[in-house]
Amino acid sequence: MKVFGLTLLGAYFLGGIPFGVLIARMQGIDITQVGSGNIGATNVVRALGPRWGTVTFVLDMLKGLIPSLVARQLFVEPLMGVDPQALWFICGLVAVIGHAKSPFLKFKGGKGVSTALGAGLGSAPLVALGAIVVFAIILGTIRYMAVASMVAVCSAVVFSVILPGQSLQVVPLFVLMAALVVFLHHKNIARLKAGTEPKFEFRKSSEQESAASSRDNVEVPSHKE
Repeated sequence: MKVFGLTLLGAYFLGGIPFGVLIARMQGIDITQVGSGNIGATNVVRALGPRWGTVTFVLDMLKGLIPSLVARQLFVEPLMGVDPQALWFICGLVAVIGHAKSPFLKFKGGKGVSTALGAGLGSAPLVALGAIVVFAIILGTIRYMAVASMVAVCSAVVFSVILPGQSLQVVPLFVLMAALVVFLHHKNIARLKAGTEPKFEFRKSSEQESAASSRDNVEVPSHKE
């Protein structure tokens, strides 16, 4: 039980590393003051373009994947009546919580979609792959990242029930994860209702491109003695 507790603690702090903030800061941008203010890959794409957005996505995904894979190696037998697969997923889920409530950002954070994907890939890969297909279809059809993310994470609940080889104990955990991710999208839901939610494009936003162009074109005055 002590090992499990330490694994959860490590998962939380790993999940809390704000890669989007760090990557944007290296480019001279405070990502929390740009676009939606979110620290995740979608906002990084809009601020910095697809290259850095992809890097952010992969790193955020690994935050959920690594704890789940570590747990797979450590916990191969039930622990206090909890099936191994549920233990693996719990470790990934704690990383999602760390991402959403980061101890490095005064317990603020992102929406946890990429990290949730990693948790699913590490503990229930068939479920995660099914959710990825749903996500791709929805995003490709309507281009609303928030809608695609919420529908995909909710579809994972269904896949955890209907796909073979899944522990029934992971079903309520997927329900919990879906509820958390949907809750973290409450601002997106409000914007969708108001008709102000932007559609996703895999490039910098025009506003950020204009801002970058303006910065590049500013003449730096020379200082003569």
